[in-house]
Amino acid sequence: MKMKSEWEDLEQKLQEALTPNRYRHTLGVSYTACALAMRYGEDLGAARRAGLLHDCAKCMSNSEMRQMANRKKIALSAFELEHPALLHAKLGVHVARDTYGITDAAVLEAIRWHTTGKPDMTLLQSIIFTADYIEPNRDKAPRLPELRRLAFTDLNRCIYEILHDTVDYLSENPKSMDTMTLKALEFYRNRAEEAGALKQGE
Repeated sequence: MKMKSEWEDLEQKLQEALTPNRYRHTLGVSYTACALAMRYGEDLGAARRAGLLHDCAKCMSNSEMRQMANRKKIALSAFELEHPALLHAKLGVHVARDTYGITDAAVLEAIRWHTTGKPDMTLLQSIIFTADYIEPNRDKAPRLPELRRLAFTDLNRCIYEILHDTVDYLSENPKSMDTMTLKALEFYRNRAEEAGALKQGE
């Protein structure tokens, strides 16, 4: 009997755990992460694993996420308790490790920061953060064609533009904005200015 490959096994488990739309998004992120990894010289297997597992905790209910956080003694901020949708990234680290057997710290950290971003992300973190936003099934965010092109020519500038658009969108309801996203925006704005890709104040 033919043994399943790591990827077949992982994809089957995820298909059973996620909704059809979330699974389709997951495959899109993995595909895009692999393309970016080939472009920038990141480890292909790590990018594929992090892409597949970035939303592995996404389909848990709010109460299930809170219960898991209590069980695992995971510290949650008041903001996270008020906005449980953000918890899936932090809890995804534990689900990826405990349920899917992922031990690579770089992959786990890429899962951790794929939603809010953070200052000075590693290449793998940058790839997963970007792939989550631009994958082919996304169609709601503004400027997607431009950002998809930019991702393959200037990844740091692309991250800045994604963060800029995210903060602009969330500014309509500032209470829903994670402070880490603002810190990431400031960091990548400065990096783009230093690289000459952005004028000061732009």
